[in-house]
Amino acid sequence: MTPSPVGRPTRGTTGVNRLRRVDRWVARHPVLRRSDDPLVVDLGFGASAVTPLELPARVAKVRPDATVLGLEIDPDRVARAREQAAGVAGVSFARGGFEIPVPGGRRPAVIRAMNVLRQYDEGDVADAWARMCARLQPDGILVEGTCDEIGRIATWVEVGADAAARTLTISLRLAELDSPAIAAERLPKALIHRNVDGERVHGFVAALTREWTRAAVVAPFGPVHRWRTTMLALTDAGWPLVRRERWRLGEVGVAWDAVAPL
Repeated sequence: MTPSPVGRPTRGTTGVNRLRRVDRWVARHPVLRRSDDPLVVDLGFGASAVTPLELPARVAKVRPDATVLGLEIDPDRVARAREQAAGVAGVSFARGGFEIPVPGGRRPAVIRAMNVLRQYDEGDVADAWARMCARLQPDGILVEGTCDEIGRIATWVEVGADAAARTLTISLRLAELDSPAIAAERLPKALIHRNVDGERVHGFVAALTREWTRAAVVAPFGPVHRWRTTMLALTDAGWPLVRRERWRLGEVGVAWDAVAPL
């Protein structure tokens, strides 16, 4: 008998381009580039197959041989996804949860679990991370986070195969950004309840917001220039930012130790 999937069905909400920000981050990650088996798992893809169907074209720019496996606990969603994907190469679907069942004993290079843990308690996060990361390739990564319904506000944590978090990334649409504090509403489950005085992530979001406000003097040069000015100020203040080349996209990555719960 096949074991029951581990976890609960997602709410199912999804949409075209909702995960474009995290997709392009995954596509440029060194793990995907160097993997001998560039398998990407999209866990909890929702009521429509749109997000796993968008993913192959984005990662193919770096790895044309990449394959995508969409997993959902709800069997009806899996059946519907297979119908939607009829004739599409490089994408398959199966029923599964945090146990990440992959045919043939393959291990993913990347597991993308966006908007999956929002319905869980903070205390469930560590176990969910451990279950998923146990299925990764030795150098693989879990990308777990949250975004808004149209994909203009997104945050995610990079977690290694040892189930240890490495970085937090905040990705925002700069063209219409009023304040980066809006990201606090979409922090990953491990952090969203920690955005209070005395917690590291609160200090980071406050510093990001403060420097963005100060950078208003360069706003006439455009939002990208303002964002870059903000990033340089954070760096000068000692924040351990990572992947500097992503700043132009409205992203900021910071080492996990700087934002981890106390």
